[in-house]
Amino acid sequence: MSATHLPDYAGGSIVNLMQSIATACGSTSSPYPSLPALSAVQLGRARHIVLLVIDGLGQRTLARHASSPHLQHHLLGSMTSVFPSTTASAITTFMTGLAPAQHGLTGWHMHLDEIDQTLAILPLTPRLGPSRLSPAALPARLFEHPSLFQRLDRECWVVAPQSIVGSAFNAWHSRAAQTRAYNSVAEMFACLGELLQETTRSRYVYAYYPDLDSCSHHYGTDSRQAQQTLSAVDTLFGELLRKLRGSNTWVLLTADHGFIDSPPRRVISLDDHPQLAALLLRPLCGERRVAYCYVASANRPVFEDYVRRHLARAAHLYTSDRLIAGGWFGPPPYHPRLASRIGDYTLVMKDNWTIKDWLPGEKQFAMLGVHGGISSSEMCVPLVALLA
Repeated sequence: MSATHLPDYAGGSIVNLMQSIATACGSTSSPYPSLPALSAVQLGRARHIVLLVIDGLGQRTLARHASSPHLQHHLLGSMTSVFPSTTASAITTFMTGLAPAQHGLTGWHMHLDEIDQTLAILPLTPRLGPSRLSPAALPARLFEHPSLFQRLDRECWVVAPQSIVGSAFNAWHSRAAQTRAYNSVAEMFACLGELLQETTRSRYVYAYYPDLDSCSHHYGTDSRQAQQTLSAVDTLFGELLRKLRGSNTWVLLTADHGFIDSPPRRVISLDDHPQLAALLLRPLCGERRVAYCYVASANRPVFEDYVRRHLARAAHLYTSDRLIAGGWFGPPPYHPRLASRIGDYTLVMKDNWTIKDWLPGEKQFAMLGVHGGISSSEMCVPLVALLA
């Protein structure tokens, strides 16, 4: 199995890439070091900067597949994601320039004291029961951070799938940027070409593509479907570079996280551990690879003992405050609700193990490809970069 790898917020993570971009685009706020491999000075000399995020394109995935010659040819190096290595946390970093310690988004399912409800944070929908507030009303209640685009001194654009471009989450995190929607990968690349060629003003363009992530979840990281998706991206990426040649544009491509596969035999179902489930104050939060557990004070010794006796082969057990103190979510200052959003304990799954609970009425589904953990395959993402 892949070795473990924690985020390198000191200069080698996607947070640091975003600091380089922010400084190059006129931001005077410098909460993190810039990325040494791609400085703000280098980026700032260019007319345009485009950042394309391919959801789920880990460094391991790119290295293993020969169907991506253009991406591999322009590979500058690798970076780490954030913790947890998942879309909810990492995409928020791309769109705010902040680590999870500051933006406070800690995984797919989050219990939010502000509304006393557990939500799937990207669609802003409750895990159980009817929504008490419409998704449109939630960002102002839940998110205190500005968007990255509000800090930049140049024209900004967000290019996203038609299905999410107008969502409450995306609209909040795209503030101060203009948006363009697309319906296919070819349409996305065509849109990028237009935005970077047909203007006299300097632009920063952020684009997001989700389909590799979807294929990897459903079919696995080395599946034919995932390889075909990556190959299509690579071909269109090469065509974009030819269109932009001589335009003085920094073209950057990276990912929010990588992937591993977790077959059914490596899935721990809480249905098989009713004694453990009975100790939880609420359902598991976070991710299948990083589960936050809320446990009453009186039950904590029993909880710890059960995990160590029955789950030690599959999970590391941490008190959640230890992860904050250890810098897993990023350096201080901390979001005021960070501690409440990660429970009392965190189960960080070993090797390719996952853990899942299902609530009554939830539609159950298998997920072969997974992410969120601290394996190098999940945590390390490529940095493709060139000046066109």
